[in-house]
Amino acid sequence: MTDSINKTIVLNAPIDRVWRALTDHSEFGEWFRVRLDGPFIRGQQSTGHITYPGFEHVLWRATIETMDQPTLFAFTWHPYAVDPNVDYTQEPPTRVTFQLEPVPTGTRLTITESGFDALPPDRKPIALRMNDGGWSTQLTNIRTHVES
Repeated sequence: MTDSINKTIVLNAPIDRVWRALTDHSEFGEWFRVRLDGPFIRGQQSTGHITYPGFEHVLWRATIETMDQPTLFAFTWHPYAVDPNVDYTQEPPTRVTFQLEPVPTGTRLTITESGFDALPPDRKPIALRMNDGGWSTQLTNIRTHVES
């Protein structure tokens, strides 16, 4: 499918621990590498700055859609919005969902980012490719964060 990215990992941590890593803005910032301006609040925009090396100029903007503890956290954002000279707000956002499910060894986390088909044709391939790689990195980051 070209409209979405799907990644799944089983984390050796209880569901409440993974939920906290996802929804506490300070913890999220640690593993995601973003300095957020405040807590996540459903229905409101979250802002901050990316701290990942090479992307420090990138602003974080996401609208928090769902916080159904402890199984579903979701937000919308503009994927791979890294050029400070482009107004990405004119594009439709993608939706990122984090689904959590308890399993005998901990928590199964599934990350899905969908809505790439609505992006402008010239932006879709790079946004899809870069975010696919980005989510692979973030799975490693959250694993390190919750299992240490």
